[in-house]
Amino acid sequence: MDDSKVVGGKVKKPGKRGRKPAKIDLKAKLERSRQSARECRARKKLRYQYLEELVSSRERAICALREELEMYKQWCMAMDQGKIPSEIKALLTGEEQSKSQQNSNRHMKAGKTEANSNSW
Repeated sequence: MDDSKVVGGKVKKPGKRGRKPAKIDLKAKLERSRQSARECRARKKLRYQYLEELVSSRERAICALREELEMYKQWCMAMDQGKIPSEIKALLTGEEQSKSQQNSNRHMKAGKTEANSNSW
């Protein structure tokens, strides 16, 4: 006699199929679970520290940019009133000096390369 049963159109045979229940020590399983939870909390703490540092650095950058923007607004208002801020004058004179230095350096380099090419 066949011990197989028909269930839902499929023939099922008696016996043990599939995964067998693992005989894992419950204490070891709980300890692994606790260790995993500790590691998860540590990772979470590190992630939050990183994000807090990131937020604070971005906030400092925002403050610096706001100060710079306010300075530029003041410069624009002064220029609208026909005044040239001393900072802009310094920038302009600094650029003129650096351009004249660059030009003199170019002339000196050009002279040196001509002298070097003539010595060959």
